[in-house]
Amino acid sequence: MDLKETRKKIDAVDREIVSLLRSRLELSLQAGKLKEKIEDASREEEVISHVRKHSKFLLSPDFSEKIFRQVMDESKALQKRDLTLIGFQGEHGAFSEFALMEFDRSAIPIPCREFGDVFAMVRAGLLDYGIVPVENSIEGSVTQVNDLLITSDVTVVCEITTPIHHCLLSLPDTDYRDIKAVYSHPQALGQCRSFLQRNKLEAIPYYDTAGSAMMLSKDRIRGSAVIANRVCADIYNLEIVKENIEDNDSNRTRFMVIAKEKGDGIGDKCTISFTVPHKSGTLASVLKIFSDAGINLTRIESRPARADLKEFSFLVDFQGADTDKKVATVLKKVKDSTLNMKLIGCYREGEK
Repeated sequence: MDLKETRKKIDAVDREIVSLLRSRLELSLQAGKLKEKIEDASREEEVISHVRKHSKFLLSPDFSEKIFRQVMDESKALQKRDLTLIGFQGEHGAFSEFALMEFDRSAIPIPCREFGDVFAMVRAGLLDYGIVPVENSIEGSVTQVNDLLITSDVTVVCEITTPIHHCLLSLPDTDYRDIKAVYSHPQALGQCRSFLQRNKLEAIPYYDTAGSAMMLSKDRIRGSAVIANRVCADIYNLEIVKENIEDNDSNRTRFMVIAKEKGDGIGDKCTISFTVPHKSGTLASVLKIFSDAGINLTRIESRPARADLKEFSFLVDFQGADTDKKVATVLKKVKDSTLNMKLIGCYREGEK
């Protein structure tokens, strides 16, 4: 091992330290949403005591205390700014993170491991908003998110539709001919199915596109690559082998921004959910209510009701504002004709 190789390892450790510091500040911002006051001397001393206790060998307690007091000062300064926090599923560099910037460029993106975590943290008040993908032009619906929209007590406040372009990323200095396996989120793998089959690459599902890039950077699995956003190459020190590998260059994903409370603006599109018994004509009678009123439906999703296999829940998007008298009349009729009807949100329709 020479000096160049040693410095490369130092650079890798430095990137990990910066990433962990960022995660620590993100958690402190979430804690700030739950605290009555920013200053908490007893908690700070608890942190310092813990840090000093675990500082051994080359890491002296005084050195660690100095660093962590600076970290806590920065955390308090950020908490005082009362920043808007928006959660997304995955790691930094995920497509959802870039979509949320279209909603609020000043917001702080907060990574969440699972879609369910985004919903739970919005409900708990740890996040001001969450952003989740609901459907893709190639792979169709994101069923887990649609189930959560039906069952969770949140409201949709915005819709964003954005183009999705995938890249094949590898470790630096990797010969592309040695790549045999590709990791990524199942949706991304599906959106690049033809590319993978054409190049005889094994598709291995992972929880997130950016998460797969982070994993490859850390674990350094030889003969492997990932499918992710091109920005992930810079974030996780990977190289772009090939860009725009999606099966269709018009690949797009529709995202919904969720919140605990209804938004202030006036929308022009609504999302509702309802349940109907598994009987002939029940769904048709509900859809006729919209048809008779001349209201355009833009999406209908069917999901099995978890309480009873003989019942089905439906997720319906339609054009119109809940403040409009015609829409209000239709919603009342639908509620009277179904079980558990819920207005999930009224929001501005995203650009196609």
